Amino acid sequence: MSPTQSVCLITGASAGLGAALAREFARRGHALVLTARREAELSALADEIAAEGHARPVVIAADLATPAGVAALAEALSRRALEPAIVVNNAGFGLLGEAASLDRARQLAMIDLNVRALTELTLHWLDSVKRQRGGILNVASVAGFLPGPGMAVYHATKAYVLSFSEAMHAELKSEGVRVCALCPGPVETEFFAQAGMPRDYFPDFMNRSPERVAREGYEGFMAGHRVVVPGRPNRIMTLLPRLLPRAWMLAMTGRRWRRAGRDG
Repeated sequence: MSPTQSVCLITGASAGLGAALAREFARRGHALVLTARREAELSALADEIAAEGHARPVVIAADLATPAGVAALAEALSRRALEPAIVVNNAGFGLLGEAASLDRARQLAMIDLNVRALTELTLHWLDSVKRQRGGILNVASVAGFLPGPGMAVYHATKAYVLSFSEAMHAELKSEGVRVCALCPGPVETEFFAQAGMPRDYFPDFMNRSPERVAREGYEGFMAGHRVVVPGRPNRIMTLLPRLLPRAWMLAMTGRRWRRAGRDG
């Protein structure tokens, strides 16, 4: 049997925060496997990383929103004798709109990608991660700390990611495995357009660049932090649900949604 190569697997790496995380991990010397649906964008990113003097990442196109996509990714890694020591679960998307009005299939696909695929990828390579004393970095969101009228399913999926990650952190810490939930606020990526959100949906002071989020996420993950929330305003936002009545938080998040609806 040929020896396996230890790698860092990053999902949703074709653009935005996923691409920024790929650049950050490459800059820190990690051998990478990049996966997403868009192979051309992944290949362009891999070429860019190689041109900067780092090892060219392996590119594997897969649709992780389907069980077949996850299975195909696992098979492709096994065929190449690649074994993740670090899994970065970044793939995900959101939708703006009332749950009763949004397309049901799209909302269920959001759950499949944001929740089921993340869980399956984490558990599939958990033995490999434990054996190599690596880690799992799950991209959650500030949205996971509070309910979100107008993005009900998205907020719920990120609440799952946050809870799952914190529990796994506690279960695996004694075995030398890092598990961290990266919880950014608004990030300047294509997420807004894909979700159907206006650019001014969140105040500017909450926005952070994908490069900054990737850097702070990497540093917090490697330091063994359970949760990383980039930016002081966003960290304050995560504390409000502990300090304010739940009804107040619903009213606050609901006002933003109603305002967006009035503005079209």
